[in-house]
Amino acid sequence: MNTAARIALTAIAAAALTACGSAPKKTTAPPPPKPVSTAQSGQAILASASGSLVSGKLKIVPTADGVRLTGVVGGFAPNSVHAIHIHEKGDCSAVDASSAGGHFNPGMSAHGKVDSGTHHGGDMDNLVADGEGVAKVDAHARAVTLGGGAGNDVAGRAVVVHAAPDDYASQPAGNAGARIACGVISISH
Repeated sequence: MNTAARIALTAIAAAALTACGSAPKKTTAPPPPKPVSTAQSGQAILASASGSLVSGKLKIVPTADGVRLTGVVGGFAPNSVHAIHIHEKGDCSAVDASSAGGHFNPGMSAHGKVDSGTHHGGDMDNLVADGEGVAKVDAHARAVTLGGGAGNDVAGRAVVVHAAPDDYASQPAGNAGARIACGVISISH
């Protein structure tokens, strides 16, 4: 092979190697943006269910890591303890509030205590009624949003109060008993 041919082959090989080295680098797409609340506030008007006298009104506001529910719920036995959860459906039409479905669980997690490991998006700490049967609510649901329509959005879902306390362990609902009040979360305008 003459020198000109060797130079041509060397140039072709160098060009081929350069082309291989300049192939587009594979990049991974950035994760989708974390869903955020689009509503400033919401509310849930709780009406009695299962023949109870329990009712109340809750205000719902977004927080950095979920939503906070505040308000007053009355009609409990004095000094009693009750579970409160966000449920998957915004339907309180059944007499026993069974139409609200199960706990809201967008992460498909096991039931548990809200600030202690794995839990549903709708899990919250128990309510404690005072000597007059009134509970001042200050509950927090984590990893959920208010408004915007994301998979973890609680707008249009139900808040349900139960007859018994949540044991935070029994699956899938904490052995919380009958549903004694129910209200749909609506966005305030």
